[in-house]
Amino acid sequence: MEYCISCEKELTNDDIGFHKKMVNRGAEEFMCIDCLCDYFGLSREKADEMIARFREMGCTLFE
Repeated sequence: MEYCISCEKELTNDDIGFHKKMVNRGAEEFMCIDCLCDYFGLSREKADEMIARFREMGCTLFE
């Protein structure tokens, strides 16, 4: 079980994949999507659109 390093929420596979895609593929600690949105100044809707696009492109971080 992984937890967000910022808010301590339990992480999903999408949370971990988005962190790896946006921050560092080799990361071993992760932030949830909501905390990453705050950090990068993104809306949650924009993050969801980005994840959907990454998935469509075949990115293996979002299986």
